[in-house]
Amino acid sequence: MHPVHADRRNGLRRHGNRARLLLSAGCTIVLAVALTLVGIFLPGTANAAGTICSSQTGNSNGYYYSFWTAGGGSACMTLGSGGNYSTSWSNVNNFVAGTGWANGARMTVNYSGSFNPSGNAYLSLYGWTSNPLVEYYIVDNWGSYRPTGDYKGTVTSDGGTYDIYETTRYNAPSVEGTRTFNQYWAVRQSRRTGGTITTGNFFDAWASHGMNLGSFNYYMILATEGYQSSGNSNIVLGGSGGGGGGGGGTTGAVHAVGAGKCLDVPNASTTPGTQLQIYSCWGGANQTWTHTSSGQLTATMNGTTLCLDAYDNQTSPGTKVETWSCNGGTNQQWNVNSDGTITGVQSGLCLDVVGGATADGALVDLATCNGQSSQRWSLG
Repeated sequence: MHPVHADRRNGLRRHGNRARLLLSAGCTIVLAVALTLVGIFLPGTANAAGTICSSQTGNSNGYYYSFWTAGGGSACMTLGSGGNYSTSWSNVNNFVAGTGWANGARMTVNYSGSFNPSGNAYLSLYGWTSNPLVEYYIVDNWGSYRPTGDYKGTVTSDGGTYDIYETTRYNAPSVEGTRTFNQYWAVRQSRRTGGTITTGNFFDAWASHGMNLGSFNYYMILATEGYQSSGNSNIVLGGSGGGGGGGGGTTGAVHAVGAGKCLDVPNASTTPGTQLQIYSCWGGANQTWTHTSSGQLTATMNGTTLCLDAYDNQTSPGTKVETWSCNGGTNQQWNVNSDGTITGVQSGLCLDVVGGATADGALVDLATCNGQSSQRWSLG
């Protein structure tokens, strides 16, 4: 692991005491280079539960997680059920931990919990985009230092007002190696721990100031971060929290309105890659779906839970819809909309019965939304 070098923080140097700015401008940059150097920046490198005290990434209970520590003192993360995690750190040099998604996206993130730092620390929704390479933070809470930068204005979202800042890192470590890139910040004017973060509101606010994001090819996590500090946190993704807006957690059959049939895993197969079909409703486990708080549609058959998945991350009409091991990717996140459509978060396409067929065994894929009955569904 690389040590924490002061020259990685020069993006915010003019805004105040340089030592106090170490966390705000670059501690998660060290996360990027450290994980890149040891080759664990790929999602799915581990499937874990329990307590983690060494740098790693992976998937647990349908969520992506990342834990990194620069050493010094102690820091650990314990993975709980669903998207829950807790941290405890003491006199740590620098650490970042959190759960979320292997790819960022426009989504509504609900969370709740506790955040109790002593010294420099952040609680933020944090991620990267590519082309352009951007590191972004939506900061809801902080310790002894509130991050800052080149002030651009404000955005009001989810019951609070956030200050918008931009900083630039020159020839600095990143998820794509040593690069020059921008950092986008939205920092809540009053602290909170829990609520709703509507990511699209912040993406649009940044864009209105010429701060454009790229493609969401990298992770997005609800992160606890500590720098030369101590503390603890306990975060639950999907919690109700102070910002309101629950969502997810509905379980039942997914009815194909036009055909009068149900979304069905053929023969209750637990083999990943099985294409979905419609079939006469009979209430079996292979027709029982849960829309989770993270936007997944899951079915549990013979003790195996699989996620509704857009094949191979493809986003073109005609992409088959299959079951796959849950990995937190945006190709496994679905919006159940008030107009009866179910759309892929990654593609924006509609879940569709191929050719508008109504017979048992008709296949399901993604198609351009067209308002036809073959794209109308009801859950529950």
